[in-house]
Amino acid sequence: MRTVAKRVLVTGGAGFLGSHLCERLIAQGHDVLCVDNYFTGRKANIAHLLQEPNFEAMRHDVTHPLFVEVDEIYNLACPASPIHYQFDPVQTTKTSVIGAINMLGLAKRVKAKIFQASTSEVYGDPVMHPQPESYRGNVNPIGPRACYDEGKRCAETLFFDYYRQHHLRIRVVRIFNTYGPRMHPNDGRVVSNFIVQALRNEPITLYGSGNQTRAFCYVDDLIEGFLRMMAAPDDITGPMNLGNPVETSVAELAKLVVELTGSRSKIVYRPLPIDDPTQRCPDISQAKAILEWEPRMALRTGLQRTIRYFDTLLTERGEMPANDAEAVAAE
Repeated sequence: MRTVAKRVLVTGGAGFLGSHLCERLIAQGHDVLCVDNYFTGRKANIAHLLQEPNFEAMRHDVTHPLFVEVDEIYNLACPASPIHYQFDPVQTTKTSVIGAINMLGLAKRVKAKIFQASTSEVYGDPVMHPQPESYRGNVNPIGPRACYDEGKRCAETLFFDYYRQHHLRIRVVRIFNTYGPRMHPNDGRVVSNFIVQALRNEPITLYGSGNQTRAFCYVDDLIEGFLRMMAAPDDITGPMNLGNPVETSVAELAKLVVELTGSRSKIVYRPLPIDDPTQRCPDISQAKAILEWEPRMALRTGLQRTIRYFDTLLTERGEMPANDAEAVAAE
């Protein structure tokens, strides 16, 4: 049965996750309005969608009100990597908090269903492992990561207050480490860092001992989770964890990236950043039971696809020697 076409707003739509979401929504036949201020979003991520008659892009910052008519809102707007969200921490907090207020106000006015892209960072440096949605977290409210962690926590508060006070139809998901094509090459995240360094044959920077773990979810799997959550009955509000429950140490990831790229890079160690969590892994029991969702992409296969993306990107920028680029492309 064909999906009923809706008017869908995606804030942060030119970003890594947002562009993939816009793509899926257009494939389902929806009219999509992509809003982005291009702080971390990239026009190249959505350039191929501009020819689609049911896609529109608008430059806008969600800290300012937006007046449009839509049926559904996906609120993804916010820099999500430490390098970017710590560049202007006050603006990061504003984006999470004032942006949420503006989008919730819009949803209230037009009676739209609204989705909040929250984060595993609301758990801080967890003392419970893996992290279920009931865990309230271990967050430093005055540390360098607090602009993002506490901003997202406050956004969740606002969503549930609007749900209780104004009976808005809300969906809140907590996203764990996600990777794939269209990641920002300079976002400082472990997957993009390692791949870019490996492709350039530069030293691969490992922070701490390398024993800290992450759970890496491929972008296509995550977007499928978004769509299932939005389509769920209205009594399913979340918060709901979406991520890969299979842990990988950062050191294991570095070795796998070196292997898949055929890189000559050596691994170098640096001190662990302040408040950087040593373990991060979701309990996805709720997503499995309620959404019948779990990640399917194997890490090796997902990394191969991501490496091909960065190989092409760096080659187009002239940042890789041609012989190295040809060697990676042949892998």
